[in-house]
Amino acid sequence: MSRRGRREGPGSGHQGEDPHGDQPLVSAGTELEDAEAAVVLVHGRGATARSIIGMADEIHQAGVAFLAPQAAANTWYPNSFLEPVEHNEPGRTSGLKAVENAIGEADDAGIPAERVLVLGFSQGACLASEFVARNPRRYGGLAALSGGLIGDELEDTEAYAREGSLEGTPAFLGCSDSDPHIPVERVHETADVIEKLDADVTTRIYEGMGHGVNRDELAAVSELVASLLEDE
Repeated sequence: MSRRGRREGPGSGHQGEDPHGDQPLVSAGTELEDAEAAVVLVHGRGATARSIIGMADEIHQAGVAFLAPQAAANTWYPNSFLEPVEHNEPGRTSGLKAVENAIGEADDAGIPAERVLVLGFSQGACLASEFVARNPRRYGGLAALSGGLIGDELEDTEAYAREGSLEGTPAFLGCSDSDPHIPVERVHETADVIEKLDADVTTRIYEGMGHGVNRDELAAVSELVASLLEDE
C-alpha cells in the first residue's frame, strides 16, 4: 500500500471533507514499478475508473502504466462545472487531491511529472484541466476531452499561476461545437488560460459530435502517450 492511497478494492464513499479520499486507484498497462511513463485517467460523471481505464486498450504503449482514480458514488462534484466553485465543494477539492495522489503514485515509482499525461473526459476533463492549471509545472501532457476549467467565471491567469509555469507542456483540448454539457466558449477560455501558463496547446472543435470521444481525439492522445517515451 502506498502512503498516498489504496490500489484496487472497494471504497466506502464517505461524505466528509474528502469524499473521494478512500476510493480505489485502478491500474492497467505496464506494472507501475516497471513503467517508464504513466497516464492518469479521470472518469466522467456517472462513470467509473474501470470504464475509463478501458481507453488504455486504444492508446497503450509498452512501458506505460495507466492509473485511474475512482470518485465516490461515481461523481466528482454534484453540480454543473459552470456553477460557482463553492457549489461543488468539497467534491471538487477532493477530486483534485485524487488526481494529485495518482500522480504521486507515479512519482513514488520513479516516474517524474514530465512523464505523466493527465487525461480526463467530461467531468474528469474539467478536473484534469483544473488540476494542471492550478499546479503549473512541466507535465508529460494534458488531454481534456469535452471539458474545461471549473467555475461560473474564470479567474485571471495570474490566479492560476501564482507559482510556476507549464513549461511547454503539450495540451490537447477536444470538444463538440454542440456538446449539451460543455459550452464551446469555455473550451476556448480554458485553452487561453493554459496557453498563458506556457502550455503548447492544440484545440480541436468537432462539428455536431455531441458528448463523446472520437477517433481523431484518440489518435491525438495516442501521440501524446508515445511522446512520453521519447528520449528514453
